[in-house]
Amino acid sequence: MALTNIQCSKLERKLDHQYKSLLEEVRDALEKSENQQYVELIDMAPADSGDQATGDALADLNLAIIDRHVRELRDIEASRARIADGSFGTCTDCGGGIGFERLLAYPTAKRCFSCQRQHEKTYAHEGNPKL
Repeated sequence: MALTNIQCSKLERKLDHQYKSLLEEVRDALEKSENQQYVELIDMAPADSGDQATGDALADLNLAIIDRHVRELRDIEASRARIADGSFGTCTDCGGGIGFERLLAYPTAKRCFSCQRQHEKTYAHEGNPKL
């Protein structure tokens, strides 16, 4: 079932709000990339290897959070493009409709629930590290 204009407007507002919020978080995180805890640990004399490792872990965590937010921003931009070209709410795999409830919960969804579940089963092993 195609989305109504009211549903599309509601989802667009949600995407816009989410985009602004994420953008603000990325800006804040970048400004704080000189993580105060990290700086304090490095400036301590003498810094031992444990302090250095903790500082490095904090810096890596901050970068991972920024990276996740940037991926989410790109997903929102892709959703906006699908809205503009009229394909928003259509599953990229089967071409069926993505339910409004799913889009309300996850407005950047590209697949219907069934196709997403199949996609996760198929590609679940790709995220697992191997020795």
